[in-house]
Amino acid sequence: MVIAIDDVYGGTYRLFKKVFEKFGIIFKQINFNDFKEVENNLKQQPKMILLESPTNPLLKIVDIKKIASLAKKYRVLTIVDNTFASPYFQQPLTLGADIVLHSSTKYLGGHSDLIGGAIITNNKDFADKMYFARKALGLNPSPFDTWLISRSLKTLGIRMEKHQENAFEIVKFLRRHPKVKKVYYPGFSGIVSVEFRLSLIKMKKLISSFKIFSLAESLGGVESLVDHPASMTHASIPKKERERTGLFDGLVRFSTGLEDKTDLIDDLKFALNTYSKD
Repeated sequence: MVIAIDDVYGGTYRLFKKVFEKFGIIFKQINFNDFKEVENNLKQQPKMILLESPTNPLLKIVDIKKIASLAKKYRVLTIVDNTFASPYFQQPLTLGADIVLHSSTKYLGGHSDLIGGAIITNNKDFADKMYFARKALGLNPSPFDTWLISRSLKTLGIRMEKHQENAFEIVKFLRRHPKVKKVYYPGFSGIVSVEFRLSLIKMKKLISSFKIFSLAESLGGVESLVDHPASMTHASIPKKERERTGLFDGLVRFSTGLEDKTDLIDDLKFALNTYSKD
């Protein structure tokens, strides 16, 4: 059994529910901010717990240190998907996690020119198993992709500061706009999620009208992107399940890039003024 956070990434949900469950792996989602619920599930001796912090796309924050401590009490592995925070803003291994996952396609790569992933651990037994799987299953990135990631890591810090700076400006603007119902932002990194006071039809027209924010599923690149999770990244999760965790059809996720912050705000202003009128 694998215990996962309720607000899990759509691709992770699809992998466990559509693929791994066929092999007898039980996938259970719970609220990781309810420590009593977490401990009750740990007593069932799952093989691992899988969490995101911040989550995708609601940007919930989890107390990694507390969760990891509870997991160690029951000898359960703690795995943290740290893609949204990046190692610049958060290092889960220092908080007690056993394994950290990254989509290196996102902030680690940072230029939307590679597809890859990374597993980091300080658990030697697990590392040995991953090395064997890497060789046996052909999980190695190409030499060129490896070079691209190495290149990008040299600018990770300065890029993350700019992503965050632009996100702050966008959050300040959106929180003041009358057509915005709610803004989700954890206070760091470059992802901002928003609920607009618009019909679904108007909202879809809005996010298709930006000039700088490109409509796309990815994130963490130098260019700004906008995504509609319910119909894109999280479409594989049944609507009832999405709404149970707070992910409604009106939610929009922005990935702020490295463009000039004034240009980004102007893009938002023009689109909102044009497509949000009653």
